Amino acid sequence: MRPGLPHWRLAFGEVRHARLRPVLHAFRYRAFFLRAPLDELEARAGSWLFGVNRAALVGFRREDHGDGRPLRVWVGAMLREAGIIADGDVWLHALPRVLGYAFKPVSFWFCHRRDGALVAVIAEVNNTFGERHCYVLGDAPGTPIGAGAELGAAKVFHVSPFCDVEGRYRFRFVTTAERAVARIDYDDRDGPLLTTSQSGRFAALDVAGVARALLGYPLFAMGVIVRIHWQALRLWMRRVPFRGRTPAVATRGTR
Repeated sequence: MRPGLPHWRLAFGEVRHARLRPVLHAFRYRAFFLRAPLDELEARAGSWLFGVNRAALVGFRREDHGDGRPLRVWVGAMLREAGIIADGDVWLHALPRVLGYAFKPVSFWFCHRRDGALVAVIAEVNNTFGERHCYVLGDAPGTPIGAGAELGAAKVFHVSPFCDVEGRYRFRFVTTAERAVARIDYDDRDGPLLTTSQSGRFAALDVAGVARALLGYPLFAMGVIVRIHWQALRLWMRRVPFRGRTPAVATRGTR
């Protein structure tokens, strides 16, 4: 099944989310992710079971990411604009397409130096209005990012109608040979408001792995957008203040 895809992996785990104010509202749900090298994202490969840029039960399509340019060109431009030198491997960690559908609230591009040191992470965020924005996390020209180190970014992009476009995000990442964890906390003018994380244990992207994904997580991709709206309805019913949509920022990326 995997000719041409020796480096791709699945990660099985969960997503957690907790709102701390004005009411405590927390949930978690099981999830699985793809982990793939940038250099293998443009080619058409795979099969009907798992496919890259082709019809498949589970798969990846390059148009779900970036700005229309080849992904290598787009990632390179984002890093140059931030003044970060990352001349090594780049890996994508993202939700997959399932049965042809995908909604990806956040994807992460892990950018390394040639010596293997992680020097930048591009957090690619999508909202339910079809808009996309990227936060480039790292220091120029390319200071190594340690496991669990806190990376900050000012919030400039509308995601939830229950949060203002203000304050800061705090990101932390840990990746080992066995698992990956990404944590995003959000602080507004009054302090910590949201804590979120996604985690997963790596597994082979083979027939058994794809079968586990399809049978253990049925209608997974569609469930992501359904859960987003269900949790929004629950917040509205609990009278959490509702904010209108904020116009998209002019730039596609924020350092």
